[in-house]
Amino acid sequence: MDKKLIVEQIETLGLLPVVRASSSDEAIQAIDAVMAGGVNILEITMTVPGAVKVIEKVADKYGSDVLVGAGTVLDPETARACLLAGAQFIVSPALNLDTIALCHRYSAPIMPGALTPTEVITAWSAGADFVKVFPCGAVGGASYIKNLMGPFPQIKMIPTGGVSLKTAGDFIKAGASALGVGTDLVDVKAIRDGNGGVVTERARQFIDLVREARAV
Repeated sequence: MDKKLIVEQIETLGLLPVVRASSSDEAIQAIDAVMAGGVNILEITMTVPGAVKVIEKVADKYGSDVLVGAGTVLDPETARACLLAGAQFIVSPALNLDTIALCHRYSAPIMPGALTPTEVITAWSAGADFVKVFPCGAVGGASYIKNLMGPFPQIKMIPTGGVSLKTAGDFIKAGASALGVGTDLVDVKAIRDGNGGVVTERARQFIDLVREARAV
């Protein structure tokens, strides 16, 4: 898919579920549950055992029905392996300029992690498509995003860490382009217990919260 379309899809949905699972089967069950809630964009982290193979499996199984990205990517070599396996965008918890350059070569959207104003503008100036503000909850949550948006209204930010059903609307109102959500949405324990419906319902709730916050 065209890079611009991927960026538009992520921004339109406003939600980026983060899948951290203990096996590929668990990851696929989590993805099924998230998709049943109307969310077809997700990030599979490199902390999942055999993560690159999981991405390949997911890309083969769902094809164009899902937009799958690779998360917790720390270097350009891993980014390249993920893109070749079928990942359509790359997410990192930190700022690595070589990883941004690699993604540009492959015309793939990149979301590097940043926290300070200097890191945020450095990431954006290097060509980030979104800046993942992480760990956002540890430094003030939505109010921190609002403060960053003051000098940087042009930067598309995705807060991650501290995003929950309770805070989601505040983050969107503060100016976030999308929300990175981990266990508050992709509850792996619920998946293991056979309660995928919990994850499906939360996916619906998060979509509603984003929509409502944008309508204000």
